[in-house]
Amino acid sequence: MKNILIPTDFSSNAWNAVKYAKRLYQSTACNFHLLHVSDYTVESSASSFSSNAGLGIEEQLVLSSKKQLRKLIQQIEATNTNNQHCFFGIQEDGLFINAIKKHILENKIDLIVMGTKGASGLREHIIGSNTGNVITKVKCNTLIIPKGVKFKEPKEIAFPTDYNIFYSHQILNALTELLHLSKGNLRIMNVSKMNRSLTNLQQNNKAYLSDYLQETHSEHSSFHTITNKNVKSAIQCFVESRDVDMIVMVAKNLNFIQQILFDSIVEKISFHTTVPFYVLHQ
Repeated sequence: MKNILIPTDFSSNAWNAVKYAKRLYQSTACNFHLLHVSDYTVESSASSFSSNAGLGIEEQLVLSSKKQLRKLIQQIEATNTNNQHCFFGIQEDGLFINAIKKHILENKIDLIVMGTKGASGLREHIIGSNTGNVITKVKCNTLIIPKGVKFKEPKEIAFPTDYNIFYSHQILNALTELLHLSKGNLRIMNVSKMNRSLTNLQQNNKAYLSDYLQETHSEHSSFHTITNKNVKSAIQCFVESRDVDMIVMVAKNLNFIQQILFDSIVEKISFHTTVPFYVLHQ
């Protein structure tokens, strides 16, 4: 049984993440844990909760959140036709990341699925603070679903890498699971600057990955080297030319991820807002 945690703020983006996760794991027995973390920093007026006179604003916020969570679970269960899927609502108070970490342990979570809100300004960062914190501070595989992205079976999966990390069994097992889910193709891509060859470390890591894929997914994987000074532009071209359905990255390679996600703005780079990201931890 796979345990999946889906943080929700009851927005359309969070609902989209639920729909995507259900479709991706439609052939897998899953427990879906929908977590809402109450945010008391949001300014609220006491008059908004007059129907619960005698309770403090924080208590009234909790009651309202629990009611929304119950309604959400009922909505999902009313339309669910997959008897392999079970849904649970979790209401938590406090800090978002602390709540995520707590329930990863308590519910033995295998995967986090998050919907992103996208950017509202031209120079606004693509990845929101909650999503960014989960990727960098929580050691759990995380699937990021951009705003408005509809489910499409991931037949073409891009795996950008600089070969600077060793690929553990945990990473390789996650890749294998994903390929089995979709019967898709894994495209390993490296962006190389002109006249720069791989170091011995990079060559060894690439060879190990190549040997593993040769034994397990030889017909569904390929290696690509793209010469470009700009990593983001190279990935953009690769995603467009290959019609990529999902991008997989390894969280341990934080410097590389920061180049792709956190330093990126909505200028000329669109794959952040159109393609799901699967971030692997080890």
